[in-house]
Amino acid sequence: MTNQKLLSALCYFSIFFSPLLFPLIVYFISEDWDVKQHAKRSLVSHLVPTVLLVAGFVLFSFSMFSFYEPMNGSMGSFGFWQITPFLFVAVYGILFLVIVIWNIIQGVKVLK
Repeated sequence: MTNQKLLSALCYFSIFFSPLLFPLIVYFISEDWDVKQHAKRSLVSHLVPTVLLVAGFVLFSFSMFSFYEPMNGSMGSFGFWQITPFLFVAVYGILFLVIVIWNIIQGVKVLK
């Protein structure tokens, strides 16, 4: 196993210990083109949950303002903004799990 393969795999496995920092450091320090490509791919896959988390905070802030409105309907049904945080958490959890699995698969592929 070469150092290039190990660095490339660690970029993917870094989702567990340093998702954004490690691939960024490897990208700027490494001189090997393949390692840079793997570092870039892993950095993008680690950025997706971060960007979605920021979008989630925006959605949560909109939902906080909507709690001040009274419930509509006689059955006490909630509007869209009251349900949005729960939908976001469900979608975010599934997407994050898919991204973690993808990073593990890519890291194992690089090691082979």
